[in-house]
Amino acid sequence: MTVSHNPENWRKSSRSSKTSCVEVGRVNDGAAVRDTKNRTAGYFTTTEQQWSAFIHAVKTDQFN
Repeated sequence: MTVSHNPENWRKSSRSSKTSCVEVGRVNDGAAVRDTKNRTAGYFTTTEQQWSAFIHAVKTDQFN
């Protein structure tokens, strides 16, 4: 997905620990995700639909 502008309003996950941290930022139609400890590595983006499906999967333990 190509983003027309930089992500805004980065927030650290409330589930992050001292050794495993991620941040989520807002983009036009979805979210951007980056590693808090290595912000210069960049980020990946998702559409709103992809992000919603991911959050639903996390909340319903589909990754366990």
